Amino acid sequence: MKTGTDIVNDVNACVLSRGELALWWLGQHSFILKAGTAVIYLDPFLSPLPGRLVPPLLQPTDITNADIICGSHDHADHIDRDVWPAVAAASTKATFVVPDMLRDTVIGDLKLDPGRIIGLDDGKSAVVSGVKITGIPAAHEFLDQDNATGRFPYLGFVLEANGCTAYHAGDSCIYEGLTTRLKHWKFDVMFLPINGRDAKRLAANCIGNMTYQEAADLAGTLRPRLVVPAHYDMFAMNLGDVNGFADYVRVKYPALQALICQYGERNVLGPTL
Repeated sequence: MKTGTDIVNDVNACVLSRGELALWWLGQHSFILKAGTAVIYLDPFLSPLPGRLVPPLLQPTDITNADIICGSHDHADHIDRDVWPAVAAASTKATFVVPDMLRDTVIGDLKLDPGRIIGLDDGKSAVVSGVKITGIPAAHEFLDQDNATGRFPYLGFVLEANGCTAYHAGDSCIYEGLTTRLKHWKFDVMFLPINGRDAKRLAANCIGNMTYQEAADLAGTLRPRLVVPAHYDMFAMNLGDVNGFADYVRVKYPALQALICQYGERNVLGPTL
């Protein structure tokens, strides 16, 4: 298992042709995605919080190569407030992408340069380092929406670059309209949470996500070239059944390729034929 600068060096050494994507899993819902020469960190969770079952694979100062840092919502394992200032200092060219509803508080609380923070919302897009990023509302247990502004505190992201399209769902359940929104794209890869939800976790303020069956059915409907399960490994009270996910996909959607990632290891999705 690669860690630290070995991962960063592997990302930098990875050369991709048109139509190729590379990805590295950092645990929980954290990924590095490379498309062309653009390097995107998706919900990087690096703080050594108590109860972590998987230690951080990177230190914030290791991340010297980021073009984009995406934070899908304001929970520590997605927008890791404790490390973002150090990441911003290490990757001086990086742009941070967050829900627009959170942009001002992220800037104010973390003392980050406003020119480096982009806020997105439902269907809103920005182009950064050749990557088009579009916000998709996420229902983290509920499809919350600010009454005054209509903005959403939880997002997923559609990323288009190098002839490829990826969807990182953030933390979300299935909700009416999600599939309709996503049918605008043909995905090469989808990153989906599979840890599910229940009353015990919700009562403890552990907000839920789609079950592994729901995640498999979403991917089965949208038919990406690759589906990657996530958010099943990090905390003892919030684990998911990745083997159940893999078996369900294999039986119900045999044409769908599911990738069970190994920590810190490079995976390359080749161009379509």
